[in-house]
Amino acid sequence: MNSNLILSSKADIMIVDDTPDNIRFLSTLLQEQGYSVRKALSGKMALTAIRTVLPDLILLDINMPMMNGYEVCKELKNDEKTRAVPIIFISALDDVMDKVKAFQFGCADYITKPFQIEEVLARIQHQLIIKNLQNQMRSQNEQLQQALTELKNAQVQIIQKEKMFSLSQLAAGMAHEVNNSIGFIAGNIDFARQYIQDLLNLIKIYQQEYPEPTPVVEAALEEIDLNFLAKDVEKVLSSMQTGAERISTINLALRIFARLNESDIKPVNLHEGIDSTLVLLQQRLKPEAQDWEITVEKNYGTLPAINCYASLMNQVFLNILNNAIDALEAKWQEVNNTSIEPTIWIATELTPQQTVIIRIKDNGNGISEDVKEHLFAPFFTTKPVGKGNGLGLVTSYQIIVEKHQGKLTYESTLGEGTEFSIEIPVNLGQT
Repeated sequence: MNSNLILSSKADIMIVDDTPDNIRFLSTLLQEQGYSVRKALSGKMALTAIRTVLPDLILLDINMPMMNGYEVCKELKNDEKTRAVPIIFISALDDVMDKVKAFQFGCADYITKPFQIEEVLARIQHQLIIKNLQNQMRSQNEQLQQALTELKNAQVQIIQKEKMFSLSQLAAGMAHEVNNSIGFIAGNIDFARQYIQDLLNLIKIYQQEYPEPTPVVEAALEEIDLNFLAKDVEKVLSSMQTGAERISTINLALRIFARLNESDIKPVNLHEGIDSTLVLLQQRLKPEAQDWEITVEKNYGTLPAINCYASLMNQVFLNILNNAIDALEAKWQEVNNTSIEPTIWIATELTPQQTVIIRIKDNGNGISEDVKEHLFAPFFTTKPVGKGNGLGLVTSYQIIVEKHQGKLTYESTLGEGTEFSIEIPVNLGQT
């Protein structure tokens, strides 16, 4: 860094001194060197001027009436806006303790009166070079931080795309196989019911035609308990039919969730997406090993078809609902609270601005203040190892904000619960 670069930048220097002759001398000297100079005859005047327009450097006298240089320096260093401006004390005080005190207050350098012109210019230029380098370093740090953030976001997107691609392939294979298999079962239950009924009728006819069975037949009838079998077989077939219908429902929910064989953006029923996600989470909502279950209360508004990335929106619903379930599990496992029912509330509404809002609220543990500032940071998670990878919320944020030009916000009270609010336009991508 050379002096020409500093001078060409027209550095702005503030001189603070209650002696007009000192100000005139320094002002003339610095202006001849190409610096822009501002002057203040008191500490109060200097603070007002400095806070209005930040200088590049301050030359500050110590002994001034009403407000001395130490006090001015302390005010400036306690202010976030002005603390980075370098201060050079210029004073007739040449005792070591005076200089130590000046540095303790935060000055960058100290020049003793009477001063040498070359020394003043050299120290000013030195501090301006340091400031310039610090600014460059700060700018480079910001660029590196920006690059790191972009790299993390890109990594999240790559991981998420791989996950969604794998999920779509898995869902497609499962849906096809399950659909075929359940089709065989569901399609043959009615035939099985008829065939069994025919066989029972045939046995009944035999009993009427041959009322006195042989001992072997009599023993067989007692062993199988024909009367019980005839009554129970219909229950068995009904249970099979109910199970087949349940599997069909899950299969349909899986297809809706993954939105197989559909274009990226298309009008969809968001309520179907939410409901399909809840079906896939049914095992978590009603865990078999627990003596409690999570109630879901839905308050759906009247919504038009929403033009959006359907599979991505379903992924957001899955991430937020999973987090809500995690929060409820953590609270009820720790407290075993039976006075309050673990609940998730889901509400939707259409706004006059032609946006749709989806609110998902739980009465779990809520979010602590130290977690809130990192909530949407990539790979940040408060869950134990193996329970989460810190991608759910940051992915959801990218999907809502970047993909749908929407908003993802939340409100949380520690110990009481959290509400996430999703807002997206009704007609994404349409002009």
